Amino acid sequence: MAPAIPVGISSGLLSPVIALNIWTFVMEIWMYAVRIPAVTKYKVPIHPNMTSEEFNKPFPGPVRWKADNYNHLMEQPTQFYAIALTLAFLGAGDKINVALAWTYVGLRFTHSLVHAISNPIMTRFQIFLSSSVVLAVLTGRAAVLLF
Repeated sequence: MAPAIPVGISSGLLSPVIALNIWTFVMEIWMYAVRIPAVTKYKVPIHPNMTSEEFNKPFPGPVRWKADNYNHLMEQPTQFYAIALTLAFLGAGDKINVALAWTYVGLRFTHSLVHAISNPIMTRFQIFLSSSVVLAVLTGRAAVLLF
């Protein structure tokens, strides 16, 4: 039995938040599954004073891309979490906001796969830009409700 959602909170906006968080864990697992064996394969020396650039330099792109994408999921999606939760707490889980939230999550999922598998920069940028526009619209919709 699902827990009761407090009155006024739009639960439809919580599912995309949880889905993106689950996806972030998937990317973290993928990153470690590729990166840990690569440390041995590429004989990467590890010492406490090395920078991330020094650590990453021996790895080919396909190894670095997973970690880069995981880091990206710690950046802009934090704004998404804040806005989606704000809209949920405001009870603004209408069909448009829920659709925008799922669209954002779908674009981030697509961005991750493109980045981690083949990394065509312009394609990845277009997906990122699209997700930014969706996030900006969600933010604007929240701003209209509050201001």
